[in-house]
Amino acid sequence: MGTDRTVRFGLVFPPASWRQAGLVEELGYDSVWTGEHLFFYGPTYDALIALSFFAQQVRRIDVGSAVVLVPLRHPVALAKAVATLDLLSGGRLILGVGVGGEYPKEFEAVGVPVGERGARTNESIRLMRQLWSAENVTFRGRFFRVENVTLWPRPARPGGPPIWVAGRSEAAIRRAARLGSGYLPYLFSPERYRTSLGLLGQELDRLDRNPAEVVRGLYQFICVADSYAEARAEAVERLSRQYNQPFDRIVDRYVVLGNPDDCRRRLEEYVAAGAEYFVLVPTGRSDRYFEQVRAIATGVLPRFRRPGLKALIG
Repeated sequence: MGTDRTVRFGLVFPPASWRQAGLVEELGYDSVWTGEHLFFYGPTYDALIALSFFAQQVRRIDVGSAVVLVPLRHPVALAKAVATLDLLSGGRLILGVGVGGEYPKEFEAVGVPVGERGARTNESIRLMRQLWSAENVTFRGRFFRVENVTLWPRPARPGGPPIWVAGRSEAAIRRAARLGSGYLPYLFSPERYRTSLGLLGQELDRLDRNPAEVVRGLYQFICVADSYAEARAEAVERLSRQYNQPFDRIVDRYVVLGNPDDCRRRLEEYVAAGAEYFVLVPTGRSDRYFEQVRAIATGVLPRFRRPGLKALIG
């Protein structure tokens, strides 16, 4: 059925360019994001430290992690860092979390079995929420225990920042329904995204949670160029190198490609499937990053922000 709905847009930003992060706010995006790995196929940064620099450059919009790899961190230390960043940013942090696993050596390096990453993440989220909301916390879990401790200072918002759960699996959907304030999958076609939201809705009903409590997000690669072919070639080269695997057979399914009109039409398919919040990842030649950021802001975003815009929810 048709309904008025605001579609929001965040932007994944390179930490090395943090002094220019204010451009994201100036161009009308709703948030600025970054992710992390301990080790990967190229340079990576610590997400929370990078976001602390972003928060100095943007004054009104949110800063978000896409994502913090929770099982690689101890939840007490992570809870402290997150509370500090949320407080000092004035309550503007969105904590995107994931379980990782694409690069097993980073798990080996911190002594965490890859097979435990999901269970550790679930337990960590529960413990962090208790630390952010209660005094004299005692928690006895499978992996972590604390006895009669109180975390001060608290985050800016009661109970801590919103937690958006990332991932492509049904386990991620269940985690988002049980523990999340948002759902943030990636590398989904519109059809698979619609299906995943259906499963999310079923799980929320089972748990008797209000569906409005969970934001329907999507971490979405996008490449804007003069033509579809040019955008496709750039995205294949960039993503194949970034993930150390070929993308030529899947790029058309999972990446938004082409000129601004092409990209707008593809994003509308995701909106029709239920997307409420895109975290866009400009993908292509690094020397065209800011060109793409401006092209998206001027040629794509305004089409989703016209007064009275109707979005179809399946």
